[in-house]
Amino acid sequence: MPGEPLKTPRATEDRLPGETLASRRTGRLAETGIPIVGGPIPRDAKVSPGYYGQPIVKPPVWTWQIGLYLFVGGTAGMSGVIALASLLAGQPLHFVRAALGVALAGALISPFLLIWDLGRPTRFLNMLRVFKWRSAMSMGVWTLFSFSGFAGSAFVLVAAWDVLMRSGVPPTALRGIALALVAGTALSGAVLATYTGVLLGATAVPVWSAHHKLLPFHFGIVGLASAACVLELLGFRLAALNAIALFVAAAETVVGIWLEIARQGATARAIHDRTPGLLLRIAALLTGPVPLVMRIVGWVPIAAVCFLIGAVSSRYGWVFAGRFSARDPEETIATQNRQSWGITFM
Repeated sequence: MPGEPLKTPRATEDRLPGETLASRRTGRLAETGIPIVGGPIPRDAKVSPGYYGQPIVKPPVWTWQIGLYLFVGGTAGMSGVIALASLLAGQPLHFVRAALGVALAGALISPFLLIWDLGRPTRFLNMLRVFKWRSAMSMGVWTLFSFSGFAGSAFVLVAAWDVLMRSGVPPTALRGIALALVAGTALSGAVLATYTGVLLGATAVPVWSAHHKLLPFHFGIVGLASAACVLELLGFRLAALNAIALFVAAAETVVGIWLEIARQGATARAIHDRTPGLLLRIAALLTGPVPLVMRIVGWVPIAAVCFLIGAVSSRYGWVFAGRFSARDPEETIATQNRQSWGITFM
């Protein structure tokens, strides 16, 4: 009849609240609706997903060198932190020199990996033309530059310690300069080890932005234990290094369990499915329970090797997860919906 309101079947209305809650929780709709010809998100399996066949978020185009850079930079930066702690704790000078040597080696390798990824050295040098404290990329390049200077100067000073002492340099002045340089190495190294997590979390890539609080912490502690493992493999079997590695292995075990339990539907597919999921699960085992048990039974060198393999796998796992996540339109939309509802992650 004209003017009579449109009647919707009661069963359809009753199921809407349940489907809304389910889609909010899983990131998927049980009923996908009517396909729209020429619509922005194609339903045809033959058409690549995304906005008019293109990803909603541009996937990262990093080459394989970036995953290795994340590992090397984190290990080198946290080795500087260990060098400062050992200097303040009165550890032998040769151990401080070894920790600074690991930091310097990483400081020399890291720019090479970045330049290799960028393709031309001038691109790296152009980043040094400006300093933007609000840009994680600019801060990272300048942090790497300052870290390299501090690590190199501190290593040369400690390596020439005996020569400087015999040449008549006052010990108090020598210790003060050494402390200042090693402190600069440690401070810039801590930033170097964690800024990459901040950089990933600041992007629009769903899986990275969803874990923007976890990534800096995760990268930092894994870098710290990686530095301890490298020093152990160099022959320094100190109780402090073993304690650092035990603590980080326990923390990574908790993080791995949390990532497995706290599945968030579409927003978790990138860290649980396909190659990224496999790499991150391998990393979770090799940086968590496996080295933890091995250290408890006294297999320290094997535990150190396992942890380093897991640390590298972790970096590549997060890089691949970003690529997978950016190509998944459902994950992008689900992340935006969760952010609009005020839901955040670690």
